[in-house]
Amino acid sequence: MKKNKKEEKGFSTRREFLKSAGIMTAVAGSSTVNKAWGANETLALFGGKPAVTVSQDDAARWPRYGKAEEDAVVELVRNPSYNPIDKLEEDWKNYMQVPYVKAHFNGTSALTAMFFALNLPPGSEIMVPSYTFFATILPMRLFGLVPVFVDINPQTLNFDLNDAKKRLTPNTKAVLPVHWIGLPADMDEINDWAKEKGLIVLEDCAHAHGARLKGKLMGTWSRMAIFSYQMSKPLPAIEGGMGIYQNAEDWGRAVAFGDYKVTNLPKDNPYAKYSGSGLGVKFRMHPMAAALARCQLVGLEERNEAGVRQVRKLNDQLLELEGISEQTSGRKDIKRLHYQWNMLFVDEKKTGVPRNRLVEALRAEGVRADGVHYTLQHELPVYAEDEWWHHKPVIPELPGSKQANDTNIALPYFTTEVPELVEQYVKAFQKVWAHRKELV
Repeated sequence: MKKNKKEEKGFSTRREFLKSAGIMTAVAGSSTVNKAWGANETLALFGGKPAVTVSQDDAARWPRYGKAEEDAVVELVRNPSYNPIDKLEEDWKNYMQVPYVKAHFNGTSALTAMFFALNLPPGSEIMVPSYTFFATILPMRLFGLVPVFVDINPQTLNFDLNDAKKRLTPNTKAVLPVHWIGLPADMDEINDWAKEKGLIVLEDCAHAHGARLKGKLMGTWSRMAIFSYQMSKPLPAIEGGMGIYQNAEDWGRAVAFGDYKVTNLPKDNPYAKYSGSGLGVKFRMHPMAAALARCQLVGLEERNEAGVRQVRKLNDQLLELEGISEQTSGRKDIKRLHYQWNMLFVDEKKTGVPRNRLVEALRAEGVRADGVHYTLQHELPVYAEDEWWHHKPVIPELPGSKQANDTNIALPYFTTEVPELVEQYVKAFQKVWAHRKELV
């Protein structure tokens, strides 16, 4: 087919870019490119048969509820009460082995209550990655707190301690790492530095239910932490959240902020006197969500371990391909989990092909691949406008966050055993890698 002028111009521009980046040489110089499966097949992008043909409709479905969840919901409908909330709090406290917890309506409300519980003066700074959901940051403004945007390590997607050290000021009071899609941040190193500098350590564990570092659960490395039970999360209750507190005053302050009844506070807690009014908002968890969360907690560890095994069956083969890596810290003393995405990264100098072109070819083969451009909080208008802030945050350059967005290939996280689909995904990648020169 004859190309129109627009197509010819795009090809020329792309070719010039590849030459300037040395990518053409990388492809031409590869000696292994024709040895993988699919070298004699035509890419689906160019009219060949797709490598992935089996159904994917159920492979990544989430949540996966069963009879236990159905029975719990029916029981609550027949006998309405708030009892599941109290029971979930007790279950979670026992699981985490922590002194104080508080169920909240969602992870966002748990974070808001945590920022209130800090009781820091306006202008106090909290170090936090920009590569996160808005709820980790934006509620700070309600209490005059100031986010200090910290970069991430583009291989782990977690808090970059070396970058944080450069951004420390006399107003910095706390650090708030996020354990991104189940990979624990380096909390031992973060805690050592925070102790040296007199900083409070917090955790956003919205992705890390059951993840561990040195055998210690994420959420127990800090003064306060939060979990989300939103329906995409590893422990899904459709909506819900939980706060973790190591001392009674933080707990009492968080409870009073979000619960007008100030439930479960002993009379000697300084915030018990606010029963009947609370301190302004109502963040009570829905009992239906609590009932679902209790059921999901029962099999949490087994589901996490099964998910890791499933990811390894795919990734261990994909990592043999030139220029592919995965989200990892390389630490042997962690126990991670996976959810939502199986995040891979492309080194374009090694693959010889731009990430977006590889994604295009993989999708043509039937792989549900994306180049995810995750929203970077520091680039959003709300952080640059004076009217929303007592003390407006500084907007930095964060090259690690940008690199993560520019180099990732996000695959679905398979939530059930799908050996045939895994095999076809591997073949699709091998086929695309075998034809990289054609993609250029």
